[in-house]
Amino acid sequence: MGRTASQAAQIADLGDIIDWLERHGRLVRVRSEVDPLHQLAGIAARFEGGPRAVLFERVKGSRWPVFTGLYWSRELLAALLQRPASSLPQHVSDCIRTWQQQPLAPVVVGKGRVAEVTEREVDLSLLPVPTHAELDGGPYFDAGVVITKDPQTGIRNSSIQRFQVLGKDRLAVNIDAGRHLELCLAKAAARGEPLAFTLNVGVGPGLHFAAATPAEAAPFGTDELGIAGVFDGRPLELVAGTVSDVEMAADAMFALECELLPGQTHPEGPFAEVTGYYATVAPRPLVRVRRIHHRRRPVFQTIVSGAEVFNSVGLLGEANVLALLQKQVPGVRDVYFSHGGCGFYHAVVQIAQTRAGWAKQALMAAFAAFPPLKMVTVVDDDVDIRNPADVEWAMATRLDPRRGILVVDNVFGHGLNPGFPDYLGSKVGFDATRPCPHTANTTRARIKPAPLDGVQLEMREIER
Repeated sequence: MGRTASQAAQIADLGDIIDWLERHGRLVRVRSEVDPLHQLAGIAARFEGGPRAVLFERVKGSRWPVFTGLYWSRELLAALLQRPASSLPQHVSDCIRTWQQQPLAPVVVGKGRVAEVTEREVDLSLLPVPTHAELDGGPYFDAGVVITKDPQTGIRNSSIQRFQVLGKDRLAVNIDAGRHLELCLAKAAARGEPLAFTLNVGVGPGLHFAAATPAEAAPFGTDELGIAGVFDGRPLELVAGTVSDVEMAADAMFALECELLPGQTHPEGPFAEVTGYYATVAPRPLVRVRRIHHRRRPVFQTIVSGAEVFNSVGLLGEANVLALLQKQVPGVRDVYFSHGGCGFYHAVVQIAQTRAGWAKQALMAAFAAFPPLKMVTVVDDDVDIRNPADVEWAMATRLDPRRGILVVDNVFGHGLNPGFPDYLGSKVGFDATRPCPHTANTTRARIKPAPLDGVQLEMREIER
């Protein structure tokens, strides 16, 4: 993608990223000791969505700092990647498309910084794992990348799951229905074996996005770790595991070597999820942690549910929907997953209509491209899809409720959304476009911009 080696290193290594944020005034350092139980997340939330990430230097009960906020501002992420924020979805889409056409396989190297230190015993209480929301069931890993292998083929798979800490060497994991990790676990269970995996914490956005790429873009049986290589501009480096054949990310801050125990479960939850609701308590797969590796001076990474999830998930969803719609529907210009839709459930599609009917075609194609979507709104190309007021204007003035609303009943959706109990519910699409061909009375009124150069102005200060 045209990156230099120094730029690649900058975005592949979280330590380099933190240094860059510091140099460019985009890092808040919290120097006071904070409690990982609620206080850390409460302070982080005060900076959520802003132009700076946060580094907690002193966390009660641990000798390691905690970092958060890399994804909660698209403007921040765009500055790091040295490109306009509006171009991020297209950039992610281009990276995925490049990987699909020219896979860039990861490489296994002899040494990696993640393995500089191996703890003598497994004790998760040593790690600064925070408890975020008031009713969360305990500390959670929520930003770690899972790397595992298909027990039959040996092909790697990556994903991001939430893991609740249960004890010194025990975790419980939530695996959404239909995820590739679930397929790998089922194959291991059929063989009567545990499923080995590594949990890699503190990684660059390339690996994070590779693990979060929708299955529609990275089908089961493909090693999506290659996406990280395209994103970073160099192959992703892995190091061999010490207790299984599953590798660790060489540049991660921490790597836990773990195994999923088929048939063994433990109550997991509640947890404040992307929906803004608490995920319910239920028996979920039990994990045994067998080794803890880390750098000499690691930084633990966490993600506070909210804008950071909306952006990191939304960018991947937008990229996939945009890529597929531009192939299937003439005139599609852009796609945005709104924060009001949790970055997951509402897509706004911008289209330059070429003939009648294509707006509804875009509705149906968007649902097919990203199954978690619950709502899709299609607007014309004179509407700013990232401005909620502009989208509402289109709906209020261009949506015909009799012809422009598409409801799909009894369809698969995202199980974390309360509207999809047992993953089944209804979806709705809104065609908020003007009639095609356009008529004069649907032409949007515009004010011609006028420069202020040479215009004499007088203004009094506003009284406080």
